Amino acid sequence: MSTFILTARIDEIHQSFFDDLRNMHFPKERNFLSAHLTLFHTLPKTAEILEALQSVEKQPILATVSSLKNIGHGVAYFISSEQLENVHRKLKKNFERYLSLQDQQKFKPHITIQNKVRSDQAKALFDQLNPSFEPFEITISGLDLWLYLNGPWEHTKYFPFS
Repeated sequence: MSTFILTARIDEIHQSFFDDLRNMHFPKERNFLSAHLTLFHTLPKTAEILEALQSVEKQPILATVSSLKNIGHGVAYFISSEQLENVHRKLKKNFERYLSLQDQQKFKPHITIQNKVRSDQAKALFDQLNPSFEPFEITISGLDLWLYLNGPWEHTKYFPFS
């Protein structure tokens, strides 16, 4: 059965920045996606999900890329935003009965630029990027709903925050 994935859409300049890093550092044979900020990994294909997404935040969200972390077998940029957490909390409540174990966990928004590599490769990339890292702001302009296709994703609908 196919399922939905929900991501936050970030501004084009920063999307390009994260995509470039992901294309450089993510294993080529596993990289069939653009960089993404996932809110929910597994949602059922139901009208209820679509209805809930129609009623979310109506203003763009300013978020801070607050840290860079070695996640063991990769590297990710972590995002801080009370507004984004509020959107996630509201949706989580609406989707409660559908949530996978992964989606029931504490929300830790991040954008992964490297994953599924040896730990020494992750450490090397982190050590390369971290000294020059300074927090910066991104704009989240809405939510994107994707259909999971056992690897690649197919864009289904955009829910703008304006």
